[in-house]
Amino acid sequence: MSTLKLIWQGPQADLERLDVLLSEVLFPPSDAVTLLKDDSSASDADAAWSLHAYFTDRPDQQELDSILTDYGLGHLDAATVEDLPDQDWVAHALEGLGVVQSGLFVLYGSHDAAKADALPGLKVQIEANRAFGTGHHPTTAGCLDALSRLEKFNPESVLDVGTGSGVLAIAARRLWADAGIIGTDIDAPSVTIAAENAATNGVDDITFIEADGLGSVTENGRRFPLILANILAEPLMMLAPQIADALARDGRVVLAGLLDRQAEGVLDAYRQVGLVEYDRVSDATWPVLLLRRDDA
Repeated sequence: MSTLKLIWQGPQADLERLDVLLSEVLFPPSDAVTLLKDDSSASDADAAWSLHAYFTDRPDQQELDSILTDYGLGHLDAATVEDLPDQDWVAHALEGLGVVQSGLFVLYGSHDAAKADALPGLKVQIEANRAFGTGHHPTTAGCLDALSRLEKFNPESVLDVGTGSGVLAIAARRLWADAGIIGTDIDAPSVTIAAENAATNGVDDITFIEADGLGSVTENGRRFPLILANILAEPLMMLAPQIADALARDGRVVLAGLLDRQAEGVLDAYRQVGLVEYDRVSDATWPVLLLRRDDA
């Protein structure tokens, strides 16, 4: 099967944002994305940057154009398209993803196991694939930072809404050995991949469920001291009442996947159900919000 490669040229900041959009907003996402700098440039300020995105199935151009416009990247020149010969180009691209250190965690692919072993921190092995959340994007890395800040919170149970690759659920298990952890995702392949990633990390006691939003996990009045939701701004706002109902009395919520300009709208939706921001993992584009009850 041939692979399609789309190449964009542009400023580093724009291409870093595009990297996240192709991996965590576009659906189905790109199979792999690499961001490259022209090393022949005299200085970093003058460096030319390009982003290479690999697809085994051609993305819907109308959806792609809409995402670029909605997220402020409509000014980028159209991508150059290359049809690549039969070869595992996706695996080749993924080898370029390095070790990620975020908060207390070290994330790595199998090709970087030796590098990861030499670094201090809680190790999580995640192979980049079609499930969201390799840890190489600000949304996931920011959530790992937020989890690190909650280390001493020590929740009895954790709900990971939109678990994707399962990286946050697995990271939560690294922090809290005795917590009951559930991950839900609307995408059936992601649920399968999350379970495989958990097994790779020697974790067999996380429950992964295919569900729209919180699904049936809050039936019978079940409440969670910690709820994680790394999805997108619109579903975050839609789920605000459900998340508030599912949150234990003194619980905490971690929200991610929203742009900085969307933060106030998301926060307003949660204020209406009695939750307020008490901390934030700051990022110029992709902040992570930490919430609790207004009267906590």
